[in-house]
Amino acid sequence: MKSSRNRSRNKNRNNNRPSGGNIVNRVFDSSGPEGKVRGTPQQIIEKYNQLHRDAVLSGDRVNAENFAQHAEHYTRMLAEAQKEIDAKREQQEAQNRERQAERDRERADRLKAQEEAAAGQDNQSDTQDQQPAQTADADSGLVETPEEKPRKKRTRKPKARPDQPPEGDAAPEAAE
Repeated sequence: MKSSRNRSRNKNRNNNRPSGGNIVNRVFDSSGPEGKVRGTPQQIIEKYNQLHRDAVLSGDRVNAENFAQHAEHYTRMLAEAQKEIDAKREQQEAQNRERQAERDRERADRLKAQEEAAAGQDNQSDTQDQQPAQTADADSGLVETPEEKPRKKRTRKPKARPDQPPEGDAAPEAAE
C-alpha cells in the first residue's frame, strides 16, 4: 500500500510546472523586486522592460539589471512555447498533407474503377447493338411519354397599356 506522503510529494512535483497547455495565453504571477507583476508572458515582458527603462533613467543600475533579467526570463519562456506551437503546427500540417494525399489517391482509384466499369458497359452494349434489331412496325411495348411529343408553340397576347385601349374595343365615342 502506498503512503499518503508519497502521493502528496508526487502531486506537488507535477504541479510545479504546467503540463502542456497554451503558455502564450496563460496568466502568470511574477514576483519581482517591485512586487507582483501579473499577466501573460508578453504583458510581463513589456512591464519589466518598462521598469528597466525607468530604472536606467533614474540611475539605478542594480534594479535595471534585475528587471532586464526578469524580462529575459519571460522572453525565453515565450520563445520556447512558440517553438513548441510551431512544431505542433508543422506536425499537424504534415498529417493533413498525408491525409489529403491519401484522399486524392482513393479518389483517383474510384475514378479509375468507374471508368473501367463504364468501358465494360460500353463493350457490353456494343455486343447488344450487333444483335438483329426489331422492326419499327412491331409493338415494342413502350409507352409514348410527354417528352417525346412535339410541343406546340404558345403565343402570348401583348398586355394592354393604360394609355391605349384594349384591342378589339372600339374607341369611345364622344358624348353628344
